[in-house]
Amino acid sequence: MALTTTGKPEALDAKATEYAVRLDHVSKSFGRPGRQQLVLDDISLDVAPGEFVTLLGASGCGKSTLLNLTAGLDAASEGRISVPGGRPALMFQEHALFPWLTAGRNVELALRLRGVQKNERRAEAERLLALVRLQGSYDKRVHELSGGMRQRVALARALAQDSQLLLMDEPFAALDAITRDVLHEELTRIWTETGVSILFVTHNVREAVRLAQRVVLLSSRPGRIAHEWRVEIPQPRRIEDAEVSALSVEITERLREEIRRHGQQ
Repeated sequence: MALTTTGKPEALDAKATEYAVRLDHVSKSFGRPGRQQLVLDDISLDVAPGEFVTLLGASGCGKSTLLNLTAGLDAASEGRISVPGGRPALMFQEHALFPWLTAGRNVELALRLRGVQKNERRAEAERLLALVRLQGSYDKRVHELSGGMRQRVALARALAQDSQLLLMDEPFAALDAITRDVLHEELTRIWTETGVSILFVTHNVREAVRLAQRVVLLSSRPGRIAHEWRVEIPQPRRIEDAEVSALSVEITERLREEIRRHGQQ
């Protein structure tokens, strides 16, 4: 699938598998003609199949807007977004589970929308819940789950879409540090086991370094790609690892430079 400036799908060459998503000179403005505000400016970015990329930047730099454009929830003002593997799956900061459904039924909803046969859904939902370490939670209601468990169900529901690209918009930001640490480990394991490509938005530098193979820094509004880092630290990583800390310090200083530069404009 390719999203043009009109937001309509565009046919792609079936052999175009060298990337999971490609953003080609993408810009986005909001507002009425003559009073538009440029939010994203000339973003070009590829995510390779199976690659884990984090988008980092100050609040308001356009990270979530870029994710929404990639998901097809909005149309770019200029440029093109290509997703050869089909529509990506999206996971938000809030779990967005339906409280009147059980954990398993929330996952089954995504399976139903995907066209999975009714007699196959429960087994697949239980498999996905097991993948996120929630065995035996199929019949639990949302109010019976902790915040971390709810995010696990949301992740299982996203994986149920069977997309080759998973978009994650600060999914762990509202969790306490210990729960977030556990889910970092789980997400790394799931990414390794499934081979899915992940584009992960965060404002937490250490989270970005701990998780990703590549960290992409956006400048303050309008969002432009200011710098990229290839993270060569072997997985599994820990937040407190010396190498994670050292790279986080380097990236944080560059982020501060971008914030200072924006403040001077």
